[in-house]
Amino acid sequence: MTVEQVNGTTIVCPEGPRLDAAAAPRFKSEMVDIITRGSTRIIVDLSRIDFIDSSGLSSMMSTMKTLVGQGEMVLCGVSEKLRTLFSITKLDRGVFRIFDSRAQALNGL
Repeated sequence: MTVEQVNGTTIVCPEGPRLDAAAAPRFKSEMVDIITRGSTRIIVDLSRIDFIDSSGLSSMMSTMKTLVGQGEMVLCGVSEKLRTLFSITKLDRGVFRIFDSRAQALNGL
């Protein structure tokens, strides 16, 4: 996973191509470390991810819970396939804010 700082915002880009049971524990652990080090504005760029299973969704939800009251996490680079997943699970309604690009996500935070 690559991590960069842009104007006080942490941009995290999982390498992919899957955020599944094999990758989710590492993703969650690295995200908690990022938050523990003080990042409160986080963009997760999913442009390299083409599959997310329930473990992956759970790790993302857990990251959101870690941030509650301390900051915000938004998503960008979400493919149409993943947008469908977020829509079906209703996680695109009041849980995750999803932006088309990093620039839009930076402006939206």
